[in-house]
Amino acid sequence: MATSLLRVAPPEELLRPLAVPERLLLGPGPSNVPHRIRAAGGRQLLGHMHPEVLQVMDEIKAGIQYAFQTRNRLTLAISGSGHCAMEAALFNLLEQGDPMLVATNGIWGQRAADIARRLGANVYEMVKPSGKYFTPQDIEQGLVQHKPLVLFITHGESSTGVLQPLEGLGKLCHRHGCLLLVDAVASLGGAPIFMDHQEIDVLYSGSQKVLNAPPGSAPISFSERAREKLLRRKTKPPSFYLDMGWLANYWGCDGEPRRYHHTAPINSFFSLREGLAMLAELGLESSWERHRANCTQLCQGLLDMGLQLFVEEEKARLPTVTTVRVPEGYDWKDITAFLMDNHGMEIAGGLGPTVGKVLRIGLMGCNSTSGNVDRVLGALQDALKRCHRSRL
Repeated sequence: MATSLLRVAPPEELLRPLAVPERLLLGPGPSNVPHRIRAAGGRQLLGHMHPEVLQVMDEIKAGIQYAFQTRNRLTLAISGSGHCAMEAALFNLLEQGDPMLVATNGIWGQRAADIARRLGANVYEMVKPSGKYFTPQDIEQGLVQHKPLVLFITHGESSTGVLQPLEGLGKLCHRHGCLLLVDAVASLGGAPIFMDHQEIDVLYSGSQKVLNAPPGSAPISFSERAREKLLRRKTKPPSFYLDMGWLANYWGCDGEPRRYHHTAPINSFFSLREGLAMLAELGLESSWERHRANCTQLCQGLLDMGLQLFVEEEKARLPTVTTVRVPEGYDWKDITAFLMDNHGMEIAGGLGPTVGKVLRIGLMGCNSTSGNVDRVLGALQDALKRCHRSRL
């Protein structure tokens, strides 16, 4: 009887073995996953409330505290990508009508403003041209003018290649009764950040960049100031899945017995744990220096080829994602396709405000090596010889 009701045959493509090519991922993320982290993600699945899994979660929390340089008790990993962490931060901090100031100099400020408006917040934007960063004077002017409860700013703006200075911004925000929310998805582990010292109230990142883990888990931490704001909410957060009250309990951050909230991506947590372990073994200062040195080597190599860097000030260049202007006479799609087809290598075009204007080259975590700098420079030289529009 059941057989006679079948109308859809098993798809032929699923009856063939899975085929995944080997590629060197030198775009803005994800980055290649080293064998150790792949092996961790391939371990046997355990239940999400098993004591061994809760122990791994505790180790992840300690690793995030180290990577963020914080002692915040409300520190955990969201079961989702960096976008999910952005939503978790905004869903929990903001209520309808709350004033929020967004420092926008690329796509991530634009996305934060979009999400906050969907929540019914009163969103104000300060806008800088792509490739530029905000000064403390810019920030103070916005705080005085708009009197926000939350300021959002991106530490590593991967769409433009800008590294935003953070020193002094936390103190400035607190002087004006505002919480500081920082996106460090593209910068964590690749550039110095000190959550407690810089008085950052909410900081989040992603697993798939410098940590070299697969996408799907996102470190996040809330200061005591931010946690107190959560406790003073008049309404529940609009997302049950991202409710920090529930998540704090599941992650053992509230001192209460842990309760089931959701079925976590256990094997993603195994991978994240190993990514944080590898960062801890290397050491933050060594990781920051490695990314700085390889970025410097890459930038000099690009300049030696006659290319123009998109971010003019050296101190403002994001060490993990370098942006270079698409040279005249070339289409960025031709260059990225050539590298993929002929060198098995991914670099990316622009994103958001930089679409069509730049190429983005990512050197993150284990992918940030002098050898990979030489490889991408050589591949680009080859592409520039062959991809000029007059030759196509």
